[in-house]
Amino acid sequence: MNNILKLFNKSLGIYNVKGIEIEPRYWMVVVIILLIFMLLFTMARLRYLYVHWNLGRSAYSMFFWGFVMAIVVEGFLILSGRTLLTTIIGWNNAPKPISTALDIGRGKLINVLGVQDEKREADATQIILDYQKLAPYDAQSVRTFICQP
Repeated sequence: MNNILKLFNKSLGIYNVKGIEIEPRYWMVVVIILLIFMLLFTMARLRYLYVHWNLGRSAYSMFFWGFVMAIVVEGFLILSGRTLLTTIIGWNNAPKPISTALDIGRGKLINVLGVQDEKREADATQIILDYQKLAPYDAQSVRTFICQP
């Protein structure tokens, strides 16, 4: 038993691949061959399952509802000024053609939905101007709310 363990732990040599030294052992080779076999077996099984896949009524309805949900999610993202693509990629500043297309689509969607008031970021000057427009009673209530101990 001890001889078998020594054989499996024996090195096949040291190989230098782009500055990385690799020293494979026999047990690693056996594991890699087993994993390649499992990969090929899994791919063959998936091919078998998908060749016999049929498009019945349930598949058509799932395509329909998936399409509807994608449109709804994309609509909400466009209203917030982003799309699924820019969210996944993580673009803070999308290229000019893409940002122009997003703005045009957002404007059309706002017109279709009839949204009158857009959500906007408030800066300090806008908050001060809004505060100065308040009635005296409302201004006093805001002041007491903010300045309470």
